[in-house]
Amino acid sequence: MSETVTNLQRVLYPLLRPFAWVYGGIMRVRAGLYRRGLLPGWEPPALTVSVGNIGWGGTGKTPVADWLLGWAESRSIPVALLTRGYRAKPQHLPYEVKPGALAEEAGDEPLMLARAHDSALVLVDPNRTRAGKSAMRTKKPELIILDDGFQHMAVRRHVNLVLLRPDDLREGWNRVIPAGSWREPEAALGRADAFMIKAGPKEFSQLKPRIEERLKRFGKPVFSFRLMPTGVRRVIGGERAADFGGAPYLLATGVGDPAQVRATAEGYLGYGPKAHRVFRDHHAYSKRDVEDLVREAARLGCTAILCTPKDAVKLGAMCTDQFWQFDLSLEFGPSTMGERTTFAAWWDRRYDSFRLRRADRAEHAADYTMRHGGAPSDKGDDNG
Repeated sequence: MSETVTNLQRVLYPLLRPFAWVYGGIMRVRAGLYRRGLLPGWEPPALTVSVGNIGWGGTGKTPVADWLLGWAESRSIPVALLTRGYRAKPQHLPYEVKPGALAEEAGDEPLMLARAHDSALVLVDPNRTRAGKSAMRTKKPELIILDDGFQHMAVRRHVNLVLLRPDDLREGWNRVIPAGSWREPEAALGRADAFMIKAGPKEFSQLKPRIEERLKRFGKPVFSFRLMPTGVRRVIGGERAADFGGAPYLLATGVGDPAQVRATAEGYLGYGPKAHRVFRDHHAYSKRDVEDLVREAARLGCTAILCTPKDAVKLGAMCTDQFWQFDLSLEFGPSTMGERTTFAAWWDRRYDSFRLRRADRAEHAADYTMRHGGAPSDKGDDNG
């Protein structure tokens, strides 16, 4: 959400609040219909985890999905990611994103994930039930990741990861559209299995009173994580470097939280950019944009133009040698379960527990079939 919209919502909050109550009421009714089975839902046979948020943008969904894909690959677990593909224009649906796909067809974030994880199945389709069934027929994944899936309840999930911004716990708390960025009222957070906040250890410690006040009643763990630069890399050719050696640079971003990217750049490089060109989230870069950036860099005496990996996917072959992107690593920090109990340890236990329950159910079904000659009715699920 742009700074201008946020400021308008802040100023007009008393006027917008009644509309937020109406919108929030509609979303509560919708969630209730899915909970009671009055709206159709499909439960995949594979462990299904939703990586979503309560509000708009800037919470780190893509880095967390990226980590889960890498985790699955490290354990040789067949994995599929189902995504709406924001602003994607695929030729057909579901659309399997290959590393060589066009950003215009696949969407920037799905293409970035497909390039980073070529053994994973990345499917773009607003109808994620259709995409999930297609994935089960063709690839039989053992793990399904629902990108931005918290409000997409037509696909039932076994784990709900809800990502929050620090501001969601402060001024932004329970400010529902159009009075704020939240898509649902705070009661929806009861569906979460865990909360994740993009914050370093120091900020997470500062947030603890808010976490206690806002989230403790839901009885779910709260984990912290942050994105740490490990270096920079040319968009064209992939040449890596530790930094720019103190040389001036121009920063260009088309992401949900440009201020956070700037802070990351300043913190890692030790100095700020000569200028920061801010494009809207998911901006479709044109050749003219690239030419404008090159001219601005020359005017400011910048030898480098720095962007995010998400921007680099869309800039692609239009770039010159001046364009660099961050190399980023996701780092888990302290949690409400203790300083040393990170999300990675919790997730390992969660996945292994699901596999054990699934094996127990399969054994029970086989035993029932042997004894009675038919499959048992299964009214339970693997949630929890």
